[in-house]
Amino acid sequence: MASVTPEELNLLIEQTYRVEKEFTQLKAAYSHLQHTVEKVVEFLPNAIWILDEEGGIFLQNSQAKSLSQLLELLESKNDDYEVQFNEKSYLIKSSTYEDKLMISATDITEQKRKENLATMGQMAAHLSHEIRNPIGSIALLSSTLKKRVIEKNIPIVQEIQKSVYRIERIIKSTLMFSKGVKANKQPFFWSALKESIDMAIEYYAYSKKITFIFPEQKFLLNGDKDLLEMLFCNFIINAIDAIELDDEESGVVEIVYESDEKFHTFTIYDSGIPIEDERVLFEAFKSTKVKGNGLGLVLSSQIAQAHGGAVALLGTKRKGFEIKLSKI
Repeated sequence: MASVTPEELNLLIEQTYRVEKEFTQLKAAYSHLQHTVEKVVEFLPNAIWILDEEGGIFLQNSQAKSLSQLLELLESKNDDYEVQFNEKSYLIKSSTYEDKLMISATDITEQKRKENLATMGQMAAHLSHEIRNPIGSIALLSSTLKKRVIEKNIPIVQEIQKSVYRIERIIKSTLMFSKGVKANKQPFFWSALKESIDMAIEYYAYSKKITFIFPEQKFLLNGDKDLLEMLFCNFIINAIDAIELDDEESGVVEIVYESDEKFHTFTIYDSGIPIEDERVLFEAFKSTKVKGNGLGLVLSSQIAQAHGGAVALLGTKRKGFEIKLSKI
């Protein structure tokens, strides 16, 4: 057996150190690459699973971990497809690379909601246009009929007029929602708006004794009177409906007014039943009322925003909403 010279031994040791160093560098580079891939996968806005050939999870992000039960429902398909899970909609995509299967699940609930809202808005606007003319004819004929019927039948005609008024409000709200809210501001006194609100209340049908307490101060508003009438009437009618469903034989609707340098602030309270689901209050076509069309509070919020203000539910023991309107 040939002996190894000291020079050859030193060279072998150097090569060993060099290989070990290169291996360490390669291992560090691989670790860095793996960490980078994990960060990229984590950064993605959807749930990502990478499965090995046996179906085990090779890599996943935190969103995927939170949807572990969803993974059990998924199939490996070439085409994209949708899945409903926990009241949400997910778009599922899958792709294979060598022995790995990648599956992504994207939450498209909001996108679907907006698409449905757009479709419902178009349908509602079309129906409103179709209904508007016959309702106008019924309103005109009922006014003529009221002048001609005998006195004991007048209450029947008045009930017809109240029902027509309710339908006209729904039509007006639907068309405004489909077109968008635009405020034509002009100065006017609160008393003029209060008079219109009082008239609207007279046309609205309710059976209980309800006390209405409205601000008596004299102050000037700068806004679109028709839009603000709709805003206040939406809240007042909701309050009336809530009182009608309450066990008490009477109720109270109160509007409290305050102001500062920038805003008019109105707080509307009522003694009716509590709100069932606060989450859908300002969501279009979703209503907590049996008689609601789900547009009243949405439009009220948009009207307040068009007047430089906002609408908010009060978090107090007394049921109420706060309406802020800019003075500018």
